Amino acid sequence: MVSVEDLHRSYGTGPTAVHALRGASLDVPRGELVALKGRSGAGKTTLLNLIGGLDAPDRGRVVVDGTDLSSLGGNELLELRRDRVGFVFQSFGLIPILTAAENVGVPLRLRKAAAREREERVALLLALVGLTDHAAQRPGELSGGQQQRVAIARALANRPALLIADEPTAQLDAHTGLAVMELLRTVVRSEGATALVATHDPQLLELADRVVELSDGRIVENGQEPRRTGATASP
Repeated sequence: MVSVEDLHRSYGTGPTAVHALRGASLDVPRGELVALKGRSGAGKTTLLNLIGGLDAPDRGRVVVDGTDLSSLGGNELLELRRDRVGFVFQSFGLIPILTAAENVGVPLRLRKAAAREREERVALLLALVGLTDHAAQRPGELSGGQQQRVAIARALANRPALLIADEPTAQLDAHTGLAVMELLRTVVRSEGATALVATHDPQLLELADRVVELSDGRIVENGQEPRRTGATASP
């Protein structure tokens, strides 16, 4: 699903330049949930931004769903991000004046999906994340965990092949964060998607199929950790 080869990315020039990535390589099979861990500044966000087409590497290659991102123009990258990649951010990024249902439907409107298709997809996704009864509420009327559930549903609106989540539980308490991560695992399975999730929480790392560790812009560990078992919490 994702192939990253010898990625380098620096910001600035000269002695003050920040070398965010220094030759990172990674392959992610379809259907896998991969967690990226590492201290702040290790390169997790930069790697996710390059894979999602939000930034371009100084050197190296990114292939997503069979497409080499370096071969795409600006409009083609926009289409890729709209139709094939879903993003979940720690700040939720919901539109305050829109209801939960309207927020989830934004990507479908951008794609000019028919009203009936849009309504059916939004209803399905809100049910999937357990928010059917909150469809008419605005973000300010929802808890942090509920807002992140709306953000996850929105990220899945256009049936993306790849879901990218950058510290999606950073603004949540431990209990709610665990429930959101478990939800991510569930929706990845039910939607047939692949997911890359940046997190530093050991409990959340246990839910991944594989944990990849970055340090100083390099991948230093690319192994397997057991998934957590037990009852699923709810925010």
